[in-house]
Amino acid sequence: MESNSVALKFFPRQPAAKMTIRSNTPEANEVRILVASDDRSGREALRDLIGSWGFVGRAAANDQVLEEAQSFAPQVLLLDLKAQQNDGEALLHELQARGIEAAIIVMAEEADLRAVERTIKPGSPDFISKPINPNNLRVVLNELATQLKVSEENQRLRRKLIEAGTLGPIVGQSSAMHRVMRLVEEAAASNSASVSIIGESGTGKKLVARTIHELSAHRDGPYVAVTCTGLPDDLMESELWGHERGAFAGADRRREGFLAMANGGTLLLDEITDLKVELQAKLLRTIEDKKLQRIGASKGSGTPLDVRLIASSSKSLSEATRYGRLREDLYSRLNTFIIELPPLRDRLEDIPALVEAFIAQSAEKNRKSVTGVDNECLEILRLNRWPGNILQLRTVVERATVVARRPLLAAGDLPVDIRRAGRKGPHFELRIGESLDEVEREFIFKTLDFTNGNKVRAAQILGISLKTLYNRLVRYQGKDRDPAVESSRHN
Repeated sequence: MESNSVALKFFPRQPAAKMTIRSNTPEANEVRILVASDDRSGREALRDLIGSWGFVGRAAANDQVLEEAQSFAPQVLLLDLKAQQNDGEALLHELQARGIEAAIIVMAEEADLRAVERTIKPGSPDFISKPINPNNLRVVLNELATQLKVSEENQRLRRKLIEAGTLGPIVGQSSAMHRVMRLVEEAAASNSASVSIIGESGTGKKLVARTIHELSAHRDGPYVAVTCTGLPDDLMESELWGHERGAFAGADRRREGFLAMANGGTLLLDEITDLKVELQAKLLRTIEDKKLQRIGASKGSGTPLDVRLIASSSKSLSEATRYGRLREDLYSRLNTFIIELPPLRDRLEDIPALVEAFIAQSAEKNRKSVTGVDNECLEILRLNRWPGNILQLRTVVERATVVARRPLLAAGDLPVDIRRAGRKGPHFELRIGESLDEVEREFIFKTLDFTNGNKVRAAQILGISLKTLYNRLVRYQGKDRDPAVESSRHN
């Protein structure tokens, strides 16, 4: 077999395919490996070699890689490149754009290695020195197979956690939060794609951004969160890009900006629409060129930049674009992944789980023996509308945990305004002149709206049996359903 040098460059897959172990070769996993080379005999020989180790191999010419990868969905790509082939990086980007995220092993002749390496950036790949040793390659592939298996297991565990209503620090069992958790997992696995998080103040945008970072391949790198609203207009550029000494009046020393601080990790720009429009253009160029140049630095002196950009906003990005507060090209970049966080009033069924989590956190931090919440207190919390969303709920629960004198939070531990709002609850207006049937009908349907259609809970609130509720619905809707079926559905 001809001697080669091998450069390793890793791209995480999502999700990893199921792997099994072959009985005749205990260490060989059925990992799909695509060998791409313009040398037909070489690629077929390498395919047969890795197949003899128990891997599932397939071979293709370089100009057939995209088509073959689309149908084969390889977990590992062995890619043979030469110095005159300067499209290596474009090929890898196209693979990722098509959702084919595999571990990439770029092979090159030693004479071509440096030239090939320059076409694949950012970052410095690892090397296996020439001549290639089949045993060394086998070790590398087995290590990759182990990594893929661990990644697959982690994804399975995350999916179980999502089903149970948690993903890292994110809590929620509502269908809206299940969608959010799935998007967070997908965004984290994509690794390089920019992400937008949209939601009202207090809905947990920074928590979601941090979770994406912790689940991504950048998890070992820095995480830097910057609120654009808090950056002074005259210092905004310097704060983000940094500056050289003497770049402007008062610049008496060199300073690193937030982009440099986040290099190799994740940068969150909170309230992105408050970033000056002229700086949005510069930000887009910096992210796409993957090169950082401080203010006052000489041309061509930029440093390589590898940053995952996450933007968040309490406003609609499409509206901000329409009114000129966000550039269309930056919006297109941020539109790759958009995660919309629901306000707490639209996910009231998550309040018990959120309260439980906040009590546990506050009790540990404040060394309190509070272990839960009583029914009356929980009902008051559920009946509030929470204009400040999760942040307001967390603050209320933490304060109640601190002042509580019993193991369970009670209504008396809550602030007066929260107790009053909770006890008042949702209401509807009675109009003089309506019949009792019309009032009853309105009252029943408003109660069903409040319980999100849960007829068992609605019957409890109304103080009637489930059968009586169904009789009323038959009268008002003309629809007949089996109460026993509905009861079992909601219990």
